[in-house]
Amino acid sequence: MLRPAVCQILKNNESTYSLVIAVAKRAREITDDAFEKKTVLDEKPVKTAVDEFAANEYKFVEDPAVRG
Repeated sequence: MLRPAVCQILKNNESTYSLVIAVAKRAREITDDAFEKKTVLDEKPVKTAVDEFAANEYKFVEDPAVRG
């Protein structure tokens, strides 16, 4: 099983913590959507979310004020 490395997803000195939070939120969206549509997921929502971020289908934006 190939997984994208964190360095392939993060750009411009972005926070790994922010990526983890973004992936978790997206995985929750995927789960909720599948529950509402009453569909069965073929793969785990976290894997789907990571793949989406790696393929640049989804992006997260960090607030520079939070990094301190």
